Amino acid sequence: ATEKYNGAKEKQEKLQKEISTIQDNVARGQQDLNKLRDGLGSMATAQYRSGGLDPSVQLFLSSDPDDYLDKASTLDQLSAQQVEGLKKIQDKQRELAQERAEATEKLKDLASTRTELGKKKQEVQGKLAEAQKLLNSLTAKEKQELADQQARADRSSAQRVELGGNAKGSGFAGAAFSAAQSQIGKPYVYGSTGPSSFDCSGLTSWAYAQAGVSIPRTSESQANIGTRIYSTSDLQVGDLVFFFNDIHHVGLYAGGGQILHAPRTGTVVRYESMSTIGGPFMFGVRV
Repeated sequence: ATEKYNGAKEKQEKLQKEISTIQDNVARGQQDLNKLRDGLGSMATAQYRSGGLDPSVQLFLSSDPDDYLDKASTLDQLSAQQVEGLKKIQDKQRELAQERAEATEKLKDLASTRTELGKKKQEVQGKLAEAQKLLNSLTAKEKQELADQQARADRSSAQRVELGGNAKGSGFAGAAFSAAQSQIGKPYVYGSTGPSSFDCSGLTSWAYAQAGVSIPRTSESQANIGTRIYSTSDLQVGDLVFFFNDIHHVGLYAGGGQILHAPRTGTVVRYESMSTIGGPFMFGVRV
């Protein structure tokens, strides 16, 4: 649910940037169009002062230059400079109309994406509420067993830091892994990309960004980059590793059958054995 939320959020941010760019282009284009029209106005003024306004220039200043240009029979009444000026206006008007239409479509898409984002957020919050309700229903003994299990996982992570924390990868993967190591102990928060908290794909995208490599935001998108590795024996430190059939969880390979990841709500960034993730290993990706 978190990764679906992340995907909707990423799409919203992308659309907002695209719309902003188009709107800036439209604003600049309108300024250019105004300048072209001002130039035509100056030409008409000069003609008027010199003894009258040429009928062709009156058409030239028409609010519908497309219609005027289509009247080929009048083109021979214009100078080459006038024809060029009018065509520039015509091209600019068409360009602006196209950009405005594109912005309108993207604004519609943005509205539906925002609605989708709200639904995904409710889904995440609903699942968290269900989990909390289940947790609250546990007996004291069950809660203690759960706490002991969490403590063992934390100790395992700490031992991994002490005994194998010097694992090094090469190149960008090594740099990304080192960056992720610096975040051990930071809490898992859904939708978070650091540096104070992370979700699973937030950690991996942040870590690679520290290495100077931009990778997609969500686990599903991250699974479609680089070179896939299906055998765990071929994995190298810093490779992305994906779990579950729908690829909704990702971490960084830490060597020795361990990964460094942000597991889930209620946990922190830590090392963990790939065998205890709770879902099958699908493949790795070397960026």
